[in-house]
Formats: sequence, C-alpha cells, structure tokens
Amino acid sequence: MAGSWDESHELGSQSDDSFQYERQHIEPIYDAFICPLTKQIMRDPVTLENGQTFEREAIENWFNECKENNRKLICPLTLKELKTTDMNPSIALRNTIEEWNARNEAVQLDMARKSLNIGCPETDILRALRFVQDLCKRNLSNKHIIRNADLIPMIVDMLKSSSRRVRCTTLKTLRVVVEDDDDNKEIMAEGDNVRTIVKFLSHEQSKEREEAVSLLFELSKSEAMVEKIGSVNGAILILVGMTSSKSENVSTVEKADKILENLENNENNVRQMAENGRLQPLLTLLLEGSPELKLSMASYLGELALSNDVKVYVATSVGPALINLMKTTNIQSREAALKALNQVSSCEPSAKILVDQGILSPLVQHLFTSQSQLPMRLKEISATILANIVASDSDFDSIAVGPNHQTLVSEDIIHNLLHLISNTGPAIECKLLHVLVGLTNSPVTLISVVSAIKSSGAINSLVQFIEAPQQDLRLASIKLLHNLSPNMGQELASSLRGAAGQLGGLIKVISENIASTEEQAAAVGLLADLPERDMGLTRQMLDEGAFEMVVSRIKMIRQGEPRRSRFVTPYLEGLVRVLSRLTFVLTEEPKAVSLCREHDLAGLFVDLLQVNGLDNVQMVSAFSLENLSQESKNLTQLPEIPPPGYCGVMFPCFSKQPVMTGLCRVHRGACSRRDTFCLLEGPGLARLVALLDHTNELVIEAALAALSTLLDDGVNIEQGVAALCECEGIKPILDVLVEKKTDNLWRRAVWVVERLLRTEDIAYEVSGDPNVSTALVQAFQHGDYRTRQIAERALKHVDKIPNFSGIFPNT
Repeated sequence: MAGSWDESHELGSQSDDSFQYERQHIEPIYDAFICPLTKQIMRDPVTLENGQTFEREAIENWFNECKENNRKLICPLTLKELKTTDMNPSIALRNTIEEWNARNEAVQLDMARKSLNIGCPETDILRALRFVQDLCKRNLSNKHIIRNADLIPMIVDMLKSSSRRVRCTTLKTLRVVVEDDDDNKEIMAEGDNVRTIVKFLSHEQSKEREEAVSLLFELSKSEAMVEKIGSVNGAILILVGMTSSKSENVSTVEKADKILENLENNENNVRQMAENGRLQPLLTLLLEGSPELKLSMASYLGELALSNDVKVYVATSVGPALINLMKTTNIQSREAALKALNQVSSCEPSAKILVDQGILSPLVQHLFTSQSQLPMRLKEISATILANIVASDSDFDSIAVGPNHQTLVSEDIIHNLLHLISNTGPAIECKLLHVLVGLTNSPVTLISVVSAIKSSGAINSLVQFIEAPQQDLRLASIKLLHNLSPNMGQELASSLRGAAGQLGGLIKVISENIASTEEQAAAVGLLADLPERDMGLTRQMLDEGAFEMVVSRIKMIRQGEPRRSRFVTPYLEGLVRVLSRLTFVLTEEPKAVSLCREHDLAGLFVDLLQVNGLDNVQMVSAFSLENLSQESKNLTQLPEIPPPGYCGVMFPCFSKQPVMTGLCRVHRGACSRRDTFCLLEGPGLARLVALLDHTNELVIEAALAALSTLLDDGVNIEQGVAALCECEGIKPILDVLVEKKTDNLWRRAVWVVERLLRTEDIAYEVSGDPNVSTALVQAFQHGDYRTRQIAERALKHVDKIPNFSGIFPNT
C-alpha cells in the first residue's frame, strides 16, 4: 500500500511536488485514516451516530448542504437517514494519525534535507522547497520543526543556485517559513542572510525582485530585523527608488513602501531615508518626536544636501518648528535649528516662505545678541541665513525686525550691521557684507542703505576690504561697493584716491587672473562706475599703469585667449568703460593723449564697434570715438605756408599760392587715426553709419554723436557732409530723425540734419521728402528752446519757413 516516488507529475505544480513527498511513507496509509468525503488523511476525525467517521469540516459542510437544499439528513456513506447531527471526536484515531504523520514527516524532512544541496538536481531541490512550504502552511506549529531541523540555513544556501526557478522558489519558501514566526526571523538575521536577500532587489528578473520584496516585508515586521535590514549598504536607497519606479508592478511598489514604513521605527534608518530622498519620516519626527529626537533630526537636516524643490517642501512643512527651535534657550537646539535653516534658506522660493513664517526678527536678534549669550559660530550661521534671505525678493523695507518697528533697512539696523562688520572676524564679516549686497541689489532698499552708510561715515572702512587676503571677503566687499557706486561714486573715488593703496588693490584684482572671474567682473564694474571726469582718479590710474593693463586685457579677450566663462561679457564691458575714461580728459591731460596714440585707441574702439551682441561695448566705444574725434581738430597739424619772396610782396598778382597735398579735408591739416584720432582714416566712419540701423536706441545715439563731430564748429562742415555722403550715411541719419525713437536721439538728429541741409544739393533733395519736413515741423513746434531754434534754421534751408519770418534771433 505504500507509494513510490512518481516522476510523472509535472514539476511546475507545487501540490504535485508535495504529493510526491506525502506518498513516500515508512508504513502504509490505513483506510481508517482517509475521510470518505475528501479522500485525504483526516486531521480532526469525528464519528456520527451510525459509527461512520469523517473529517469534521467535511461532514459539517455536508450537513449544511442538506439543510440549504431541504434534503433529508442522511449519511453520505450509507445514504441512510440520521436522527441527529451530533458528532463525537475520535480522539484515539486522531492521536494515531498524528503519530503516523510525525513518523512520516520525519522521513520526508530527511529527504528534503538531502535534496537541499546545490549539487542535487533542480527537480529534487524544487520538490524539497515546495514540501517545506506545504508543511508550514499545513500547521503553523510545523515551523518550529523546520527550525529545529536546521533547515533554514540550508534553504538560504539555495539562493546561490544558478537556476532562476530555484532562487525564486527559495525566496518564496523563506517568506512562508518566517511568516508570523519571530524565532525563524531571528535565524534569518544571522550572518549575511539579509544582505543576500537585498541583492535580489536590484536583480534583472522581476519575479525574483518581487519575491525578495515580499520576503523583506515579512522580515521587516520584526523589530529585531528593522535595524538589520537598514544596516545593509544600499538597501534603503534601492527601496526608496522602487517606491518611485514606474516600471515595477503596483504590488511590489506598495510592499516596498510598507517595508520603509516598518523601517521608520529606527532612527538611523530615518536618517538614511532622508539622505536618499524620503524626507517625510524625518520631518514627522522633527514635528512630533521627543525633544531629543527633534534635536537629532534638526541636526541631521542641517547636514543634508537638498535640491531646491525639497528645500521649498521642508520650509513649508517644518519651517515654523525650526524657527521655534531657534528661539529656545538651549544652545544645542539653537545650533541644530540654525544649521537646518541655513540649508533650507539657500534658494529664493524657500527663503520667501521662511520670511512669511517670521524668521527675520529672531534672526536679527541673534546677530545683535552679545557674544556671551550666543557664540560667534552661531552668529556666523545667522549671518549666512540672513544673507540667503535678503537674496530673495521680499519687502524688507516693510517687515518689522526690531522692538520699535524698525525694518532691515532702518538706519540703526544698518549701523549695527556696519558695526559688526568692523568688529568681527573675516568669516562673519563676509556674510554680513553679503547681507548688504542683497539689500543693495534692490533699487527699493538701495537708497536707504546708501543713506545709512553716508550717515555712518563707513565708506572708508568698507573700501579697506578690497585688500583683504580672503578672496570671498574681498569679493563680497567689491560687489557691495559696485552696487553703491552709482549713488556714492564721488565718495568712493575720494576714498580710493587715498594713500592706503586700495586703488592699486582694485587694479590688481582686475589683472591677476587669466580667466574672467566674478571678482574681476565686479571690480572692473566698480571702477567703471566711478565719475568719469574725476581728473584726480584718472591721473592716479595713469600713474598706476591701469590703462595699459586694460588695453592688454581687452586685446586678449578679443583674441580669445582667456577661458570662456559667464563673466567674460560683464568683464569686457567694464574694461571698455574704464578705458573710455581716458577720452574725457584729453584736453587737460597730455599723458592721456600720448597713451591713446601709443596704443592706437581710436583703432581699438573702431574694432569694438563690431562686437555683435554686446550693445554696451558698442555704445561706449562709439561715445569714446566721439570724444577722440572732437579732439582731432586740436591735434591736427596745420601746414606752415612759406612767406612770399620779394617779388611776391611787390607784385602779389604774379605770386602763386603753394599747393598743399595730403591734408585732411575735414580738419584741414595732417591727420591720422593713431595720432589725431581722425574718423576719416580707416573703417570707422562706415562702421558708425552701420550702427544707425541698430535695434538699441542708446547705440544709435552714440553712433550719431560720433558722426556729428564731422559737422562740428571748427571743422570743414561741407567736407564732413561730403564724407557722410560717400559712405551713404545721409539716409540713415534722416531715418533716425523721422523715427524719433527717444527724445535725446531726436534732439541730436535735429542738430545733425540742420548741418546736413546747409549743403544745397541735400537741401533740395530733402525738400521733396514729406516725412523729413514733418519731423522738422514737429521739432519746431514741440521741441525745447534750442531744438526749436535749430529746427527753424533747418526748415529755412528747405524753404519751409521764409527767411524774414524768423521768430528767434540768429545765433
């Protein structure tokens, strides 16, 4: 009656594989063990009134069917009617079956033990694993049998199999073995078992990955396993990644999420989750945890590198909690909160949120608290946070930060900041300077800061930082001074001209690196913003060799020598503006003229007219050419006419005037671009005319200003007009007048057109153009006093106003 191992059953069926083990008995199955209804070995046999024995559950179902179908209560075996449904447990039979099962299970376990070996055939290993699953599912108490038989380590070893089916079935078997059994889970915690399972989370085969997640979910229900799973390198990172994966099935994602929820019971795991992008558990502990936990979580939050989106989320979620923690008297709590706020405040949207949550007032109090109450390192963090905050676009002139409703830009607050800057170390000085940089970046708050600095007399102290050895401190001070320069240009120029050497320090910053840096761009921008007609400053810059360095730098950039950076454009613009200073002092300073000649600055500025896309460079270059060209008439070398001889004196009608060749037709002397800055030499004239079609009105105005020097008093205007005709500049100039883009450009165009119309041919041609006539009439009617005078003369040239009807005296 005993069965044999039947190889005909399909290995893919778990029940079939388990059946093979159930048929492998040391003694036969007795008929009394079999339930007539289920044909299976009974577990809870009961006997009816007629002496027939059945499985309790099976006979109860039979009785229920009889009642539901209104049939007579009969015995399913004899089909005879029963008087009662009473059932008596067959205790002796049940004990006999249990003893029989125990003896046979021992044999089957021994078979499984022998099959759980990497060297065994795949079919044997699969049958053994599925038998273990069936045994555990049959009765929870059987799990201790698996444990006592030391099968768990042997099952784990099957994860090393080269067969995917074996590995997958092993993971499923382990899940069944540990389910609702803490003792078995403790065994799984031994050695590298958990690390081995975690490896399957990143496995290519999705089925193995799913089974590994299911197993880890069961293990994570044990508090003892929570720390073990979290300690495996990469486990939490992989699980966090799975929860946001769109390629995993929904069940796997949900289980991965539940594993992480279970792991949240361990503080170290919460830290790891935060580090890997799952911040909510940390934020929850920060809000709801014990004081010790709040401190711990805030400290760790300050160490994390957060993306800008996460900073906004953190500020929204726990900003008020961190601000409250910052207000406590406990120094450790303050430090933890400040470090976290420093991290969170470093992007503009999150900084705005913190401002709305009321961070400014306590932050300012931290800064102005005595050092005995707050260590300097915490003041430095507070200053850093404040620098982050003011970089956001908030209404700092309306948010109260002091007891008397002072704002961040109130005079006494700025004075206190300036006092701290002068009486602390480089680190905090740098942060406080950044605070002032942020406040002066906004035109709304700039004026208040300028006023406070002027009233405090602190400008000299701020200028001294230009020579600070710390690069970040030097950069912060230069950026601040650059922001202040449009409103404090003269004060800054006076301070830089002092004997302390700050001007030399500024020039050194501009020249010290080959690549264009932020510090260089800010330094040259500061120098460019200073009053351009300050002779003392320009002369000192000449003495320091600043302009030679600037020329060299411009040429290097034009040749593409420095490494390209995002600061090269403002750096080049600043250099050109600094160089243009020379053109404002040509009349008073012979050294400036010599330097312009030596380095052919007229040629350099002409070349810079072609720097497309850099409007400021083109504009400044054109204005510089205007200044240079205005000086041409003073620098041109007029020819010396030899005195006539005796006969010439006695008989002038017989003498001939000598013919002078090679003279400039506009300036009437010997001219060149290098020596007298004449626009007629080289391509400058054509390039200026081309700029009249520029999209930027300021560039057009600068180009027109340079061209107008050829029509100025003291030169041959008729020849200047001829030169403009030759380079086809007349029509673009008339177009500028007609388009009337800006008032300044319009007034300058009226002046130039009046000079052009002094030439009869041009006046005749323009008289037939209604657009030009209309533009001149509008200037005559709506211009200022001088423009109306000029427009009247122009209209007379084209016979729109009779000469006898002038309403203004001739000038």
